[in-house]
Amino acid sequence: MEETITWGDFSKIDMRVGTVIAVYDFPEARNPSYKLEIDFGSEIGVRKTSAQITEKYKKEEIIGNQVIAVVNFPKKQIANFMSECLILGAVEKSSVVLIQPQMKVPNGLKIS
Repeated sequence: MEETITWGDFSKIDMRVGTVIAVYDFPEARNPSYKLEIDFGSEIGVRKTSAQITEKYKKEEIIGNQVIAVVNFPKKQIANFMSECLILGAVEKSSVVLIQPQMKVPNGLKIS
């Protein structure tokens, strides 16, 4: 059974919209992944992360797309790379589909 959280717990999660501005191969990762740079606007700035999205996305298809990410997790070491946020996606086995706004919105917009 899934663990229930409170509204207070949920309100601690800072999810924001950002635009992918760069995508790089990440051959050092244990699972096939890309390294991404995401612009979250002037308040948060650019953050780096890795994402296991190579099965569904080519690098050139991702650049310029908006994504949703959690920006207030602590940094996490992944191989030789420090991840600074967590992109949200729908996961089925090893396949991930990114969660994206339906329309273009300002970078840094908070998800609630």
